[in-house]
Amino acid sequence: MIDISPSVRRDEGYHLQVADIAAYEEKHGRIPAGAVVMVRSDWSKRWAEAERFRQKPFPGVSLAALQFLHLERRILFHGHEPLDTDTTPTLEGEAWLMHNNFAQAEGVTNLDQVPEAGALIAIGFAKPLGGTGGFARYVAIAPANWPHGVSVEAVPGAPLPLQAAPLRRDADGVMRPAER
Repeated sequence: MIDISPSVRRDEGYHLQVADIAAYEEKHGRIPAGAVVMVRSDWSKRWAEAERFRQKPFPGVSLAALQFLHLERRILFHGHEPLDTDTTPTLEGEAWLMHNNFAQAEGVTNLDQVPEAGALIAIGFAKPLGGTGGFARYVAIAPANWPHGVSVEAVPGAPLPLQAAPLRRDADGVMRPAER
């Protein structure tokens, strides 16, 4: 978890830079291939300010940082708190990710409770209330001595309603309700 929140407090439009990654690696060591990198900006703390949250400027991840993380460090994917990757006119970072088949997580929250290094990220079923896009739930499994967080049992998430006709793939591979 790379924390850019101090820079964002000075400039709401600050985007993660390669220099931020280098500073992180000086402190924590080289980011290993296959890692998940979350970018903390504390922007999710502004979700209650719905109108402001959707306006520019907002924090992001620069194209150079994305390319460095994916091509040089070979990460699995990155996540960030705003609902878009960057604020460039063409969404260059978002476009680069999508055109090169890289995944990302948008609208991530509670990164202030995740250790900068040493957590395992588990991807689980959706927590559907208030989300956008493709729903997923990311859970940081932190070292035993980490002071933040709760067990999954304490906060299990919103249960999904049971469906009378679960989805199944048809002969063409399309998901459709199963017939009873």
